[in-house]
Amino acid sequence: MRNAAAMRNSALLVLALLFTPLAFAAEGEGAAAPVDWASWHAGNEVSNTASLQRGARNFFNYCAGCHSLKYLRYSRLASDLRITNAQLQANLLPAGVTPADYIRSSLAAPDAVAWFGKQPPDLSLAARSRGPDWISRFLRTFYSDPASPTHSNNLQLPNAAMPAVLSDLEGVKLAVFRNVEVMVDGKPSTEKSFDHFVTVLPGQLNAAQYEAFVRDTVNFLDYAGEPAQVERRSIGVWVVLFLLVFTWFAWLLKKEYWKDVH
Repeated sequence: MRNAAAMRNSALLVLALLFTPLAFAAEGEGAAAPVDWASWHAGNEVSNTASLQRGARNFFNYCAGCHSLKYLRYSRLASDLRITNAQLQANLLPAGVTPADYIRSSLAAPDAVAWFGKQPPDLSLAARSRGPDWISRFLRTFYSDPASPTHSNNLQLPNAAMPAVLSDLEGVKLAVFRNVEVMVDGKPSTEKSFDHFVTVLPGQLNAAQYEAFVRDTVNFLDYAGEPAQVERRSIGVWVVLFLLVFTWFAWLLKKEYWKDVH
């Protein structure tokens, strides 16, 4: 497995080196408008149980090896996502873990620091602190970068310690930049600005399938940040309706009390 992984990394590095001139080419006049990746939205729906189930599958297959959800129990996850106890035991629970336990990664902190330079963050509150759109853009803007220690980089989080772990699914991309004239302290200057991606090695999924994969994963992380949010919102509607009706009755009572005064 290690030899295969090393061969794949070497192949990706060779591809990146071959296409490096393309990645930093300046665009000529009349070129298409740059890709506005900063405006991409997650488009997730926390009330979609099927999407949450797929997102949970994605998280445990690709994320749980390094990242924890330390505020979410397996039992709560199974209850909310309509996962039977048999399915939980067979597919999600690691050896020696009970449904009452919190979801924690098995990656030891010293190993994480040795491999990535830092311990991967817990993702329990990632969607609440960063927002679903931020996470979606992060997972969709990895590109090959031979100068990086991980041989990858990210538009949303430059110099991220996390490598492009989903490249098998998405494929390997290069980022093409264009020269942009800007003013710095009143003087003209040239900066590199992102233009578009170029896929140099296709993945297992096409673009639409990978976007759906990311949407489901982000949806699950959004749920994990506040498992009760769907119930809270549904209760909130009834609370507002109650307050409106109560206000109407209070207004009628006020009219009754003050009619003799007027």
